[in-house]
Amino acid sequence: MSGRYTERATGWGGAVVWTWQGPRGPERPVLPDGCMDLIWAGGHLLVAGPDTRAVTVADTGDGLRAGIRFAPGTGPALLGVPAHELRDRRVALDALWRGAEARRLGERMAETADPAAALEDVVHVRAAGAAPPDPVMVSVAGRLEQGHSVAATAGAAGLGARQLHRRSLAAFGYGPKTLARVLRLQRALTLVRAGTPYAEAAYAAGCTDQSHLAREVRDLAGTTLGGYLAGLGYGPAGALAAKSDTAQPSGSRTTA
Repeated sequence: MSGRYTERATGWGGAVVWTWQGPRGPERPVLPDGCMDLIWAGGHLLVAGPDTRAVTVADTGDGLRAGIRFAPGTGPALLGVPAHELRDRRVALDALWRGAEARRLGERMAETADPAAALEDVVHVRAAGAAPPDPVMVSVAGRLEQGHSVAATAGAAGLGARQLHRRSLAAFGYGPKTLARVLRLQRALTLVRAGTPYAEAAYAAGCTDQSHLAREVRDLAGTTLGGYLAGLGYGPAGALAAKSDTAQPSGSRTTA
């Protein structure tokens, strides 16, 4: 039995609102993507911090799950906590926000028929009263996502290595080299999912060769390239067995 995944831009800082309706189906690991999420699942609000490794999340059964996925470097401004404090963690929202504020939001989420829209409203309200994301670190994330080296990115930002590392911990949850690896892996897997041969995808994403990509997949995703594709429903020839409107992207964190 399949479910349906949807996502759309929120209009704030590159954030995306997503929903998942139906059963989770077979367990699929959540791969590192440099993002942070505010999630409504199983009647609870939680924050998924930036991951350094693949995480298999617990099944919450049937129903509607929704979330806001914050682009690298933007989540801390809205959530009010440095990213490194949430690295590799899933934390209940009421542990981060004032109890009354988190409780009111939880009550609203429990009553609404459109939790995605309710979460999006929260983002816009908090954005109006919060400082914007650090523009330097947003720019750093953008350059790393484009495949620039950490050294070149630091130079463009006018930061020394130590400064960049310290500010990266607060913005991304880990150092710039880790973020660069995570974003490179995501670029490569996007190409692989589109049918690009492994070796070509590795080179285009910035890996030295296919073996380099294979090591990165094993280190960060905890599987092989073939195993990753099989888990998404791709057959030996690269054809996607599941319909596109029911496929759950590898980065979505649809359960608690």
